[in-house]
Amino acid sequence: MKKLPKEKVKPFVEKLLQDYEVLGPMETAGFASFGRIMSPGELKLNYQNSKKTPKEAFFPQWEVMFRYRSTGQSVEVKSAEDTGRRRILFGIRPCDIRAALLLDLVFDSLDFKDPYYINKRKGTIVVGLGCNHPASTCFCTSVNGGPFSREGADFFMTDLGDGYLVEVLSQKGRKLLRGFDGKEASEEDKERAKAIADSATRGISSVIEADGLMEKLEKLTEAPFWDFLHEKCLGCGICTYLCPTCHCFDMADEAFDLKGQRVRCWDSCLFPLFTLETSGHNPRPTGRERIRQRIMHKFNYFFYTHKAIACVGCGRCIIHCPVNLDIRRVIDDIHRE
Repeated sequence: MKKLPKEKVKPFVEKLLQDYEVLGPMETAGFASFGRIMSPGELKLNYQNSKKTPKEAFFPQWEVMFRYRSTGQSVEVKSAEDTGRRRILFGIRPCDIRAALLLDLVFDSLDFKDPYYINKRKGTIVVGLGCNHPASTCFCTSVNGGPFSREGADFFMTDLGDGYLVEVLSQKGRKLLRGFDGKEASEEDKERAKAIADSATRGISSVIEADGLMEKLEKLTEAPFWDFLHEKCLGCGICTYLCPTCHCFDMADEAFDLKGQRVRCWDSCLFPLFTLETSGHNPRPTGRERIRQRIMHKFNYFFYTHKAIACVGCGRCIIHCPVNLDIRRVIDDIHRE
């Protein structure tokens, strides 16, 4: 463990920018969001949680998969696969790191390999930042996470007030020490870091009961419960677009004349067109079936396929839902049903 004084953070990031593309939290329209940092001054490490998730580093909202052009005799296809870039995802919270681990189960599984995702993921060093002050809507400890969970991080930082306690957790993270201008952490620094982590964990007031939830949902497939729940939902999809684990996407060809490109963009199970078939039939014709799909996928289907809950307790869907549809209350209602 080492200590990085706060006045040396900017020089440290400047050195990183010489060798890497750095993505980090920055202020955009009054909110914290992750984007490419061009100078250390853009980095805002005192944020509580970003509005848009860092998953865009690996799974962009919109990306070109390949481009094609007809020559008359044949068709030339050129992949737009992202390879060779060295990147750092700097200052990412533990809940979002856990979300990336869940996305790995989808895009880098034994059955399916997505090169667009995998290449970005492998070329990125993840620098985690402990969450000293979890929001009142955070419930990460209920879904196998925590405000100071180090799982999935290559390099982890704890804000001590006057500096950061730094832990190197992988060989990828060790590469960053070449630009490091810190010193060995003292026992006092380590004790302060532990006290901060313990205090943050105790400060999480939101709790959901995940045990038994999967089994209870199986019995509620046709329950009247969904009729009442969907009446409140607008179907706007904001919860899915801000969720760090949602991964549904659509693909389309954008073509003009003899050339074009295939693009992939985020989609949402709450949208009516998501399951509309060519025949005109839609197996999820109303909001009832669509909101049921969202809840079932998070807490039932995903567990069956990957043995994990597809929720990290970040609270974004609670904060930004325009009708205050609270996932914590939904889960409480499911248990009562």
